[in-house]
Amino acid sequence: MERDVAWWAQAVFYQVYVRSFADSDGDGVGDLEGIRGKLGYLELLGVDALWLTPFYRSPMADHGYDIADPRDVDPMFGTLGDFDVLLTEAHKRGIKVTVDVVPNHTSNTHAWFKSAMAAPPGSPERDRYIFRDGLGPRGDQPPNNWVSSFGGPAWTRVPDGQWYLHLFSPQQPDLNWANHEVAADLERTLRFWLDHGVDGFRVDVAHGMAKPPGLPDMDPRVNPLGPSEFYDPRFDNDRVHEIHQMIRKVLDEYPGTMAVGEIWVTDEERLARYLRPDELHLAFNFRLVLTHFDADALRTAIERSLAVPKAAGAPATWTLSNHDVWRQVSRYGGGERGVRRARAMALVELALPGAVYLYNGEELGLGNVDIPPDAVADPRAKISGAEFGRDASRVPLPWEGDLPPFGFSRNPRTWLPMPASWASVTVEAQLEAPASTLSLYRRAIEIRKSHQAFRGDELEWYGAPAGCFAFRRRGGGLVCALNTSASPIALPPGEVLLSSVPLVNGKLPPDAAAWLV
Repeated sequence: MERDVAWWAQAVFYQVYVRSFADSDGDGVGDLEGIRGKLGYLELLGVDALWLTPFYRSPMADHGYDIADPRDVDPMFGTLGDFDVLLTEAHKRGIKVTVDVVPNHTSNTHAWFKSAMAAPPGSPERDRYIFRDGLGPRGDQPPNNWVSSFGGPAWTRVPDGQWYLHLFSPQQPDLNWANHEVAADLERTLRFWLDHGVDGFRVDVAHGMAKPPGLPDMDPRVNPLGPSEFYDPRFDNDRVHEIHQMIRKVLDEYPGTMAVGEIWVTDEERLARYLRPDELHLAFNFRLVLTHFDADALRTAIERSLAVPKAAGAPATWTLSNHDVWRQVSRYGGGERGVRRARAMALVELALPGAVYLYNGEELGLGNVDIPPDAVADPRAKISGAEFGRDASRVPLPWEGDLPPFGFSRNPRTWLPMPASWASVTVEAQLEAPASTLSLYRRAIEIRKSHQAFRGDELEWYGAPAGCFAFRRRGGGLVCALNTSASPIALPPGEVLLSSVPLVNGKLPPDAAAWLV
């Protein structure tokens, strides 16, 4: 069966936030040629595949997730030729390349939306998006009570009095997935990149797209900025599965390709539906992202995260961070304690069966960065306030040297400012240092890929002291122990393969993890 041997089933993916990885042309923004120049580093790190965030034509209102042309490269990032060279060279190094698709919405500068704005209400051009008349005697109230995921109303009024829906920023109008042209255009985009040779896709807002007939009001108690247990018709409509079936049919024509979905759905039965054999190959499970550093809570999150893909016969998919959430060092308390805990969780995550997604910079132990108010770039922060901003985890990567921009760019004015304190955590500073976080990730990925103990899709849990856990990979025999308590603990019997910090008198210190066989 495909799922038994698929390359993605146990792969270590590495998310490249293209703007922030490496800048080759000195404009202060990362680009495709910058990534190509760092493929040697990615090979050294040992990752199996890349996920590239959008590099398509865009006015950059949401840093590329507002797409004006999904089948071309924005000049800020290079050319289609640059992409082809990057893809070819990555493949020569044995690294797969997956790219983002954004089927829920377009940019308001997309040719379709420009046509819709120039056309009258009820026209075929407007039917590609979700235009509605307003409520109230003058139509000056939004068509329903939906709010944007960035905060504020999800509707914007146009000069002729109609309103259009945008579940994100007003510059990202939602497409109408009841219109056959919309599906045909996504299929065209998928085939375009598959024909160029990509190995798969990450589907943005994969629980979005389909909308219920009549667009009923949402429960006003819904948290617009995250998953909610209250009625939220904006997302996870049953008809979304028809869209994923269409995507899967296309992928099945290209053997060895895959799709992973960004799915913020908390109901586990509903989440499992996205992983049915004719839908997505993988689905992000964000429970580890949402769980604090506590062994009992983490064990529950792991068990529940394994149950969903198991029910669907799919591999599990793990991540601790991405470009939309706080970096784990900062989530776990920041400073030295945050780094220790993040190192421990890296070993926990890489010990688990399934695919793992790393976010660029986590292998350096980077934390969030305080962004000065005049440098804020995130539209969510501008709409909802600085506390909801995502810039803190998007700061460019430090490569070498003692001063910003640390080899990321020749231009000191990087698109987000880089902190001088990062001099000690550059790639150069960590690469040859055996105790560095980068060295820990390299060693962990190498052992995961080469050691027989990492077989088996099921876990057995040991009895463990309070604030600790230990699990064993059934079939392979790897044991992973985590200590979230305040005291050192005795390890289960076995040979230690790797620990996130040195053992103390043979015991595992607080805020640490170890692998044994």
